[in-house]
Amino acid sequence: MTRKPRGERHIGLLNGFAAYGMWGLVPLYWPLLKPAGATEILAHRMVWSLVFVGAALLVLRRWAWAGELLRQPRKLGLITVAATVITVNWGLYIWAVNSGHVVEASLGYFINPLVTIAMGVLLLKERLRPVQWAAVGTGCAAVVVLTIGYGRLPWISLCLAFSFATYGLVKKKVNLGGVESLAAETAVQFLPALGFLVWLSARGDATFTAEGTGHALLLASAGIVTALPLVCFGAAAIRVPLSTIGLLQYMTPVFQFLLGVFYFHEEMPPERWAGFALVWLALALLTGDALRTARRASRALTTEISAPSTTRTTGTVSAARKADSVAPGPDPVDARP
Repeated sequence: MTRKPRGERHIGLLNGFAAYGMWGLVPLYWPLLKPAGATEILAHRMVWSLVFVGAALLVLRRWAWAGELLRQPRKLGLITVAATVITVNWGLYIWAVNSGHVVEASLGYFINPLVTIAMGVLLLKERLRPVQWAAVGTGCAAVVVLTIGYGRLPWISLCLAFSFATYGLVKKKVNLGGVESLAAETAVQFLPALGFLVWLSARGDATFTAEGTGHALLLASAGIVTALPLVCFGAAAIRVPLSTIGLLQYMTPVFQFLLGVFYFHEEMPPERWAGFALVWLALALLTGDALRTARRASRALTTEISAPSTTRTTGTVSAARKADSVAPGPDPVDARP
C-alpha cells in the first residue's frame, strides 16, 4: 500500500475544504441574480458552464474522451439522463434558495446519503448491515416528524435528495471524470438553454441586457460558480482517502443550514429541530459504521499484504472483497447545487 506524501494530502484537504465550502456558501450567490427568475438563472448556468469548462478543456488539451463517448450510444444516453436529472436538481435548488427555503434545501443534502443507500437496496439489491438499517429507519422517522412540522411533506428536500441520488447512480455507470462529465452534460443542456434565452429575449423578458453590466457579469459567472468547486473537488479526490471526502461533504449542508437559520432568518420551530436532530443521528450512525468497516477492511488488507508470499495472493483478494463489500455510506458525487 502506498501513501500520498504529506504535502500532497495537505493540498488535497485544502482543495476539499474549498470545494465543499464553495458549495455550502452558494446560497449567498443565487439571490444576487434577482430580478432574474429561477428558470432564466438555470439557463444561464447551463450555457456559461459549458463555455467555462470548454475553455478549460481546450487549455488542458483533454478532448480524447469526447471521441470515445460519441462512439458509445449507451453512454451518450446515460449522459442525457444525467443532464436531465441534474437540470431538475439545479433548477429546484435555485428556486428554493430564492424563495426562502434554504433550510429545507439543506435538508435534501443531509438526507441524500440515506436516499442513496435506500436506492442501492431497492434497485441494486444491496444488503445492509444492522446499523445501516437503523440509520435508514431513523431517517424515515425524521421525514415523518418534519412532515408534521411543515404541515406537508418536505417535498423540496425529497426531490433534491432523490434527484441527486439518481444523478450519482447514473454517473457511476457513465464513469467519466468530473470536468469531462460536466462538459458532456452541459453540452446536452446547451441548445435548449440557449434557445430558451433567445426566446426570453425576443419577448423582452430577459434581464441579461436589461439590468446593467454588473447583472450580466453575475449571470455569466454562473459558469465559474458551477465549475470551480468541481475543479477543486477533482484535485481533492485524487489526493485524500474517500473516507475523508465522505466526511468533508457534510460541510455543504451544514453551511447551507447555518446560512438559512442565521443569515436568512428562516423559522425553526421545535418540531423542525426535532426532525433535523433525527437526521443528524441517522448520519452519525451511518458515518460511524462506514468508518469502522473501512478501518476493519484496511487492517485486513494490511495484514494480508504483510503475510508470507504463499498466502498473499489469496488473502489480498479476500481483503479486497471485504473492502468492496462495504455497503454505501456517504457518497460524494462530483456535482453540487
